[in-house]
Amino acid sequence: MTSSAVPVIEGRKISKHFGKVVALENVDIAIWPDEIVGLVGDNGAGKSTLVQILSGSLSPSSGEIYMDGQRVVFHSPIEARSKGIETVYQDLSLALDLSVSANIFLGRELKRKGILGMFGWLDQRQMNVKAKEELEKLKITIGDITSLCESLSGGQRQAVAVARAIAWGTRVVLMDEPTAALGVEEQKKVADLILEVRKHGIPVLLISHNLPQVHALADRIVVLRRGHVVANVKKEDSTIEDIVAWITGAAQAVA
Repeated sequence: MTSSAVPVIEGRKISKHFGKVVALENVDIAIWPDEIVGLVGDNGAGKSTLVQILSGSLSPSSGEIYMDGQRVVFHSPIEARSKGIETVYQDLSLALDLSVSANIFLGRELKRKGILGMFGWLDQRQMNVKAKEELEKLKITIGDITSLCESLSGGQRQAVAVARAIAWGTRVVLMDEPTAALGVEEQKKVADLILEVRKHGIPVLLISHNLPQVHALADRIVVLRRGHVVANVKKEDSTIEDIVAWITGAAQAVA
């Protein structure tokens, strides 16, 4: 990991209440440069809520978010993306009736200027070229980037979603259960992608129920239980059995 005085992104004392339901309570989390952080916990532990707060989809009831040591406030995912934060959700959020390149540039389409700089039209050629470059950078093999995403396998679709995140996520990538619906071979491909992302200097927050995969990939593991952080440990200082014990409450919390 690269040494740095401050984390790329940090949540301090993050709490989120939905009426009387406490989803998160005083959660501290920090992601440093070149780091893969595994975020694990049982269903309802607050993992997805935390990701939604860091990505601007939800506002915390209390607490603060910092990027590079400076406090930020996100009122929408667009504001978070403008700071270089990209999120890959389990449902991928791909438009299956559009091509691979169109999905990578979805909402950020390149345009050629029209007469006198007015109007204009989509620069499909340039988007194809740049989309291919992004896929090659991550060693993603897709035969034809003009293919519709509905024709791709689950692993290939996930790769497109990751490539889009990397193309625009210049600071940090948040991944919420990226391998949940994939087979063993396709899970391995996504794991390789996550390592490739880290090679490009972009830290990753990985949420997954696949504990062996998290333990293999992560530099550090954060465990949530009932909205509280009960463990925040380096990978080499924990075993899968330890993680299970923290998740279930069988082990004492560890800072």
